[in-house]
Amino acid sequence: MNEASHTNGFLLAEPGSLIGVSDWMTITQAMVDRFAEATFDDDPMHIDPEWARAETPYGGTIAFGFLTMSLLTHMLHTVQPRDRRSHVATAGYYLNYGFNRLRLISPVPTGSAVRGRFELVDRRTDERGRSQMTIGATVEIENGEKPALVAEWLSVWVPPKGHQGA
Repeated sequence: MNEASHTNGFLLAEPGSLIGVSDWMTITQAMVDRFAEATFDDDPMHIDPEWARAETPYGGTIAFGFLTMSLLTHMLHTVQPRDRRSHVATAGYYLNYGFNRLRLISPVPTGSAVRGRFELVDRRTDERGRSQMTIGATVEIENGEKPALVAEWLSVWVPPKGHQGA
C-alpha cells in the first residue's frame, strides 16, 4: 500500500494509498453526555454509568454510534491538515457526500481510546471537474479485537471558480 503525501492530499493520492492513521483519542463520559444533549437522546446506556453497569453487558456506558461516526471528520483532518478558512478561491473545497456503506461493528466503551485509519479506495472526476472520492474508513478501538466502525465514505472536491472543467 502506498502512503499518500500529507501535503498533496487526496487529489494526488492513488487509489489503494493509505491516507493516514490518526492519533488515539479517548472517548470520555463528558463527550458522550455533550453528544446526548446536542442530539436530544437520553438513552441511559450512554449517559447513566450506574444503570449501564447494572443493566447492560458492557460494564458501563458506551459511545453513541453516531458519535463514533461524527468523529471521522476530526480524525481525517488530523491526518490531512489544511486551513479550511482560506484558499477556497484558489484551492477549492471538500464536501461530505455521505456513505456507500457503514457498519457499526463493536461498541466503544466510555473511557476507551479510538483512532481512524483512512485509505483512498477510488477517485473519479465528473464533467464539472469535481473529484468524487471513496475513502475506506475504519475506527479502531485500542486493544479491541474488532473495529468500532468500517465505512466507505464519500467526499467531493469542488474546484475553485475558473478551474478548467468547472
